Amino acid sequence: MTEQTKTSAREVVERFLAAAVDPAGAGLADLYGDSVVIEMPFAPPGFPQRSETSAEELRARFEAGAGAREYEKVDGVLIHETRDPEVVVVEYDIHGKVVATGDRFVLHYICVMTVRDGKIVHSRDHTDPITGARALGMLPKLVEILAQEGK
Repeated sequence: MTEQTKTSAREVVERFLAAAVDPAGAGLADLYGDSVVIEMPFAPPGFPQRSETSAEELRARFEAGAGAREYEKVDGVLIHETRDPEVVVVEYDIHGKVVATGDRFVLHYICVMTVRDGKIVHSRDHTDPITGARALGMLPKLVEILAQEGK
């Protein structure tokens, strides 16, 4: 692989971070490949730990979630390039609010992204599932699932 490929992966991640806080969600889904695998190893019970999807399915998902929460800024960004020019590790905090309540939240992420031909084709996202459930308005569902598991 060339240095150009290595730079391209970093640039895609930088565009991802900028698009994540764009109020219109402009271009976020466009950064993903036609076929993408998203893994969330710390997903709570009842939520998928792995999904295979497409940029168009992600676009619909992003649009559906846009009315529930607003992301305002990204900070604490560290981008680690690896020996594999297609793989980048990014650490960041994304700040936002729940639209219905105005409650603010901060999600802390570490993502391992594989970028091929300028598109994200694999992402392994590590974050706190409780804070995520709260930010997505799904905390009651999570509590219900955990309560059922305890019986």
